Amino acid sequence: MIDDCVICAISSLTENKTRKKNMAEKAIVLYSSGLDSTTCMAIAKQDGFTPIALSFSYGQRHSVELEKAQKYAQLVGAAKHIIVDIDLKQIGGSALTADIEVPKDRLEDEQIPVTYVPARNTIFLSYALAWAEVLNVFDIYIGVNALDYSGYPDCRPEFISAFEQMANLATKAAVDGKELIRIHTPLLQLTKAQIIATGLELGVDYGLTHSCYDPDATGRACGHCDSCILRLKGFAEAGQRDPVAYVGGK
Repeated sequence: MIDDCVICAISSLTENKTRKKNMAEKAIVLYSSGLDSTTCMAIAKQDGFTPIALSFSYGQRHSVELEKAQKYAQLVGAAKHIIVDIDLKQIGGSALTADIEVPKDRLEDEQIPVTYVPARNTIFLSYALAWAEVLNVFDIYIGVNALDYSGYPDCRPEFISAFEQMANLATKAAVDGKELIRIHTPLLQLTKAQIIATGLELGVDYGLTHSCYDPDATGRACGHCDSCILRLKGFAEAGQRDPVAYVGGK
C-alpha cells in the first residue's frame, strides 16, 4: 500500500508550482547517480519534462558516482548528460574533498557533519542556472531532502526559496518578464522510505545508483557512513532489499 506522501510525490502535488509539460519542454536535473537524484530524474519525467542531466566532477574522494552517472544517465531517463569539472579540492574543508576521514556509525546530533561540502548546492544550482539560461529552460530539479538527511544547511527549504528568488533577480529572461525560474524539490518533505517507494512506483532501478561516501576499491558501499545508514534505513522501512553491493554483504 503506497502512502499519501508517495502518491503526492508521484503526482507532483508536493510542488504546487509544478505544471504538466509537453515532453518537448526540458528540465535540468542535478544528477549524481545517487538514490535521491535518480528518483528526482524519474519524477521530472513523470511531470512531463524531458530531463537534461547535469553532474559534477568536483574533486570528490572517489569516482564511483561519476562512473555510474556517465554510464547510466540515459538509462535512468536523461535525454542529454554533461559532467562539469570543478576543483573543490583546492578549497577543501570536507571529508569528501580533503584528506579528512569519513565518519562512520555517527550518532545523530545537532552538529553539521564534516561530510558537508561548503556551499556545494549553491555552486551546483548556479551552474544549473547558467545552463538553463543558455538552453532557454526554466525548470531545475534538485533532490534535496530535509527529513532523512545529515543536516546540511543547503538542503533546507529556506535555502531553496532564497536561491529561487535570487535566480529570478539574476537572469535575463526573468528580468525581461519572459518567464520565471522554478526550482523543483519533490523529495524535500519525504522520508527515505517514501522516496524509495516513489522511485519503485516510477520504475527506478536502484541497482544503478550509488550513495556511499567511502566505497572500497571495487565500488562496494561501506555500509557505515551517514549516506549508507540513511539508505539502508530507507530500504528497510520500505520493506525492500537494497540491490547495491556492500562490504560485508549487508
